[in-house]
Amino acid sequence: MLMRRYRSILALMLALVTTCLVSCGSSAATTPPPAYTTQQVEQIQRTVSSLWEVREKMPVLKTRINNRDWVNVATYIHGPLGSLRQTMSYLTRQLLPQEQKAASEAANDLFEHLQKIDTASQSRNYELAIKNYQEALIDFDRFLKLIPDASNAAGVA
Repeated sequence: MLMRRYRSILALMLALVTTCLVSCGSSAATTPPPAYTTQQVEQIQRTVSSLWEVREKMPVLKTRINNRDWVNVATYIHGPLGSLRQTMSYLTRQLLPQEQKAASEAANDLFEHLQKIDTASQSRNYELAIKNYQEALIDFDRFLKLIPDASNAAGVA
């Protein structure tokens, strides 16, 4: 009878030790973090080239603000910059999930500043327009830094 009790206690202890070892052990099969494929990077690069062209032409907007050419400030925002939102939204959806939030925030901040420039042009407020122009450039550059390129895309599969 005593031997039976020791076996039960021993079996219970072995079960507890085994459970502890299994639950505390690390899994050897970890999934790698998501990464861009070469095809995704190529598609993103084809799309981002149009954004770089717009970014390089942003000084045109500054010149119009400095000249207080308010009609053409508004025209430039709604004309050449008009498709910017669509392009940036498309690119944001192509990014890895962990980068999408930051890209979306940068894009939204950029559009908010462009809207403020448009409002400033209607009220002919130079200080507000130039301040928001500078902020828009910062947001634009912040967005572009999130875009992977073929030479240094982190995690390209």
